[in-house]
Amino acid sequence: MIVPGQRLPIVIAVKPVDFRRGHDGLAATVQNELGLDPYSGLTVVFRSKRGDRIKILVWDGSGLVMTYKRLEAGEFVWPRISEGVMRLSRAQYEALVEGLDWKRVVAR
Repeated sequence: MIVPGQRLPIVIAVKPVDFRRGHDGLAATVQNELGLDPYSGLTVVFRSKRGDRIKILVWDGSGLVMTYKRLEAGEFVWPRISEGVMRLSRAQYEALVEGLDWKRVVAR
């Protein structure tokens, strides 16, 4: 699994994207639609329309890394569809990628 940096933000693009987009298309979405810098080390999680797939885009310092995951059964837990992004903690991110309910992960 691609592990985001400790101090860098992790966000969900809460509006579904076209999953035919690759590295450059998703980076353009981050920059033009979300108003963020895709080359800053930021980790961006994108959702599919059906909710059973995710793409994760990360700049690792030398290039864009894109990870794709499809759940065999069920769907990922998503926030309500809207514009913009929602910030996640590292623990919430890890729960999301595992297909768990990340909304139940809280800091002590």
